[in-house]
Amino acid sequence: MFVGLECQAQLWTIKADTLTADSSFSLDDHIGEGIRRVVAELVRSREIRPDSLAGPVYYAWYDLHFEPRSRELAAGLHAALYGDLGPLTRAVPQAL
Repeated sequence: MFVGLECQAQLWTIKADTLTADSSFSLDDHIGEGIRRVVAELVRSREIRPDSLAGPVYYAWYDLHFEPRSRELAAGLHAALYGDLGPLTRAVPQAL
């Protein structure tokens, strides 16, 4: 699985691709729904662009303004894709 950060014009993008995961990877429905709630909240709060992608295979969260926040969300997404939604929901508690 690939999860990465990219910076362009001082705006950060989080990208994740589950196609690169091994054949045993499966995203639990509960986790997928949690990620979608987080993305909806990030869009609602204008922290990411509305055309950001919410999975289930490819994720791209566009135009974050701060590197530390981008790293926090990328780490949370990584943990969620491996079954631990906790770090992502702590980063975006309004999504609960």
